[in-house]
Amino acid sequence: MTNFIPIFPLAVVVYPGETMHLHIFEPRYKQLIKECQESKKPFGIPAVVNEKLQDMGTLVEVVEIVQEYQNGEMDIRTKGMKVFRILEVIKKIPDKLYSGAIVSYPENDDDAGNRLLMQKVVNGVKELHRMLNISKDFRKAENDLTSYDVAHHAGLSLEEEYEVLQLMRELQRQEYIRRHLEKVLPMLMEMEQLKDKVKLNGHFRNLSAFDLDIDV
Repeated sequence: MTNFIPIFPLAVVVYPGETMHLHIFEPRYKQLIKECQESKKPFGIPAVVNEKLQDMGTLVEVVEIVQEYQNGEMDIRTKGMKVFRILEVIKKIPDKLYSGAIVSYPENDDDAGNRLLMQKVVNGVKELHRMLNISKDFRKAENDLTSYDVAHHAGLSLEEEYEVLQLMRELQRQEYIRRHLEKVLPMLMEMEQLKDKVKLNGHFRNLSAFDLDIDV
């Protein structure tokens, strides 16, 4: 299936099911949001990585215009729907300030992947947050969490988040995040140990003196 959608390119990765709050201030996007909200039609947020528009993004719906200011700027709440792939960008649309794209929707499995693997991922994310002294409420039972729910909270770079977006199987996404955590957690563990060593400097320590009379 292919269709035309208005697009709002951003240097972020949005995942299906994700809620995102946006402040809209550019005239072209104020027009886009107003029209989408009035017609109850979605728009696309293609990812911009390293200042380059990428082929993939996520279709989102306007859930609520939280606040509208006198100058026309808006605070809005959106929700991710499904992943799309850009086939062609339409830069100029008659009577519109914004651009659009002809897109297709890759088949994206909706199974749970491997629940045991997902639990390992969740445990790894929780350990990461503990080390960084971060508190995060996913507002979901752990057994209901998916890779999309935790990807933004696993310490991935924007490039890595985009790589996750390109994976169309839940099992692949779970494995990607697991491997990332497998690399990151040991490094943080070393940093914690180094921090503990630094804290010891300047403190009284009960150490045995080296015996100079030991035979050599």
